[in-house]
Amino acid sequence: MIDEAKRLAPRFAARAAGHDRDGSFPADDFADLRRAGLFGLMVPARLGGAGAGFAQYAAVAYELARGNGATALIFNMHASVTGALAGVTDELADALGLPPEALRARDEHLAAAARGSWYAVAMSERGAGSRLSQLSTAYTRVADGFRITGSKTFCSGAGHADAYLIAARSSADPDQVSQFLVPAGAGLTVEPTWDALGMRATGSHDLHVDVTVPAEALLGGVEGLALVVAQLAPHWMVASYAAVYVGVARAAVDAAVAHVTERKLGHLPAVRARIGRADAAVAAAHLAVLEAARRVDEAPGDAETNRWVWRAKLIAGTTAAEVAASMLEAAGTSAMRRGHPLERLYRDARAGSLQPATSDVCADWLGVEAIGGDPDTDGTAPRW
Repeated sequence: MIDEAKRLAPRFAARAAGHDRDGSFPADDFADLRRAGLFGLMVPARLGGAGAGFAQYAAVAYELARGNGATALIFNMHASVTGALAGVTDELADALGLPPEALRARDEHLAAAARGSWYAVAMSERGAGSRLSQLSTAYTRVADGFRITGSKTFCSGAGHADAYLIAARSSADPDQVSQFLVPAGAGLTVEPTWDALGMRATGSHDLHVDVTVPAEALLGGVEGLALVVAQLAPHWMVASYAAVYVGVARAAVDAAVAHVTERKLGHLPAVRARIGRADAAVAAAHLAVLEAARRVDEAPGDAETNRWVWRAKLIAGTTAAEVAASMLEAAGTSAMRRGHPLERLYRDARAGSLQPATSDVCADWLGVEAIGGDPDTDGTAPRW
C-alpha cells in the first residue's frame, strides 16, 4: 500500500494546481484510491482489507500528501473512521460490553470500505469546533432507531462520500456524546461554504442533518462512547493529521529544490542554508510522527503513547507552516505567483496548526500534563 501511495502521488501532484485554483473536489484522485484498494487500508484482512496498523497508515498518508495535501487530508478522514472501527477488537468489545449486533455492524462497515466505499467525518460545528462536549447536533431515540438533527461544518468530501460519521449529543442526557455512521442520501444536505485560504480542494462544506437511522447506525451499539474514546485513545482525532502535514512540508522542500535548481540559485549560501534547515526540520518532524505511530500500534491509549500523539500533532503543524514559509522565501518573489507549487503549498501548510487539535491546544495539553495536572480537564476550554 505504501508503494501504491508513492505511485499515485505524482498523479495527484499533476492535478493539484487545477483543483486548488477551482476549489474543486479531486474526484480522479479518489477514483485512483479506490482502484488501488486504499479504502481498505485499515480494514482487517479477514474482511478483505490490507489490515494496516497506525504506522502503516502514517506512511501512506505522508506519501499521498507529497502529491496533494488536500487529497491526503480527505483520505485521512476515511482512514480515521475505518481505523477506529478496526481498533474495536472482539476482546475490547467484550471488555466494553458491546452487543453482538454492534460487532456485526462494525464488520459490515469495514467490509464495505474494502469493496470501495469511503466515509467522511461530520463532527465540527460553528462555535464549537471539534469539542464533542459542546456540540449542538442532537439525537433522540425513536421507535425504529435514532433521529439526528443539526448542522456540521468543515466536512471534508461533503457531497461525495458514501456515508458520514456524525457526532451528536443525546437530547435526553447531553453529557452523552455518540457517533453514528449515516449513509449519504435524503436528510443530508450539503451547503457549499468552503472557500478557504488553503486546502481548497477538500470540499469541506457545511452539512445539514435531519435523518432517522436504524439502531445499528450507532457505532459501538452503546450511547456515550465518543468522549471516552477521544480521551483514552486520541490518536485518530489528533495525530492522524500529523503525517499529512509532514508530507506537505516535505513537498515544499522538494518544490524549493526544484525551483532553486531551475533558477540556478544553488550557489547562494543563504538559500542552501534555508533548504538544509528545512530538510532537518521535516526529517525530525517525520521521526516524531513515526514514533507516535509506533507507540499507537504497540500500546494504544498508554499514557506515554498519548503524550507522543499530542507531541506529533504539535510538531507537525508548527513545522509545516515554518518550513513552507522559509521555502517560499528561499525561492524568491517569483514563487508567490498563483499557480506556483510553493504558493499553494505555503497556503496548504498553514492549515496544519489550525487543524484540531490546534497547536495552541496541543501545547497547553502537554504543558498541563508536564506539571502534573489532568490535561483533559484542566485547560481553559474543554479539549473535547
